[in-house]
Amino acid sequence: MGGARGAGWVAAGLLLGAGACYCIYRLTRGRRRGGRGLGLRPSQSAGSLEEGTPEGQLCGRSARPTGGPWESQWSKTSQPEDLTDGSYDDVLNAEQLQKLLYLLESTEDPIIMEKALITLGNNAAFSVNQAIIRELGGIPIVGNKISHSNQSIKEKALNALNNLSVNVENQIKIKIYINQVCDDVLSGPLNSAVQLAGLRLLTNMTVTNDHQHMLHSYITDLFQVLLTGNGNTKVQVLKLLLNLSENPAMTEGLLRAQVDASFLSLYDSYVAKEILLRVLTLFQNINNCLKIEGHLAVQPTFTEGSLFFLLYGEECAQKLRALVHHDDAEVKEKVITIMPKI
Repeated sequence: MGGARGAGWVAAGLLLGAGACYCIYRLTRGRRRGGRGLGLRPSQSAGSLEEGTPEGQLCGRSARPTGGPWESQWSKTSQPEDLTDGSYDDVLNAEQLQKLLYLLESTEDPIIMEKALITLGNNAAFSVNQAIIRELGGIPIVGNKISHSNQSIKEKALNALNNLSVNVENQIKIKIYINQVCDDVLSGPLNSAVQLAGLRLLTNMTVTNDHQHMLHSYITDLFQVLLTGNGNTKVQVLKLLLNLSENPAMTEGLLRAQVDASFLSLYDSYVAKEILLRVLTLFQNINNCLKIEGHLAVQPTFTEGSLFFLLYGEECAQKLRALVHHDDAEVKEKVITIMPKI
């Protein structure tokens, strides 16, 4: 490493303190040696961060590191991305998090920025750190990085916000990024890591009804992503739509959405179970909301090509009748629950 470069690292160490200096040392060592992965792991009490298949997830919910129906993202790559050792004991304390936030805010090096974001995101999978990072002013520091031109940095920033959003108080500060995240999800490359990270964040931000209204104008476009995306993207969009479908205040907006007729192909018997059960649950949730007393008491006019026309048309009814004979018991049970209501 050249003299000027070395002096820069010494100066950074003096500014950031021993903790951040050690982080930089680990980064430079990783560059020279191409070291192995150093991913911080969650404690056993945090729960599994892998997606499972419980019934609750069919309402747009997923694995939960800190309790509650939340999506969480954990870095598990083979590259030296996290700045801590791969140990259960390497959860950073408040002082170390403060130094890490200063490092993230002050550096212009994209490699350091990305690794700092991963470290923050992994630490934000723990409930105690979600509050600490907010109190240290970390949410806007992370949030500013979702505008970065580097797609990998953008993805890691979205993942960190996603884990931070498990804390409801954090959502109050994160909601200012919802419109930008929606725009990025809809305009970015289809099936990309950034798109999926944005969808996970939006799913967390819509677990409660507090911020769902902010997605009203994006519903039609979300259905388009659902129809054009691959299997992973379809599942993630459906999780988001299922959150919206549980809220009676969002029902009319969902039914008004202009949706291509190919949407009904998702009700075919050959569709993957994780998708088929979710589109059936979407229909079930909308039916349940329509039954709520006083909701849509004045029947609105839905235009041809809307989700309303697709769900309550004869073609959909025929597909549901065919699914009564599906080989999977869960699918059959779901269809039988829906049929009397249409």
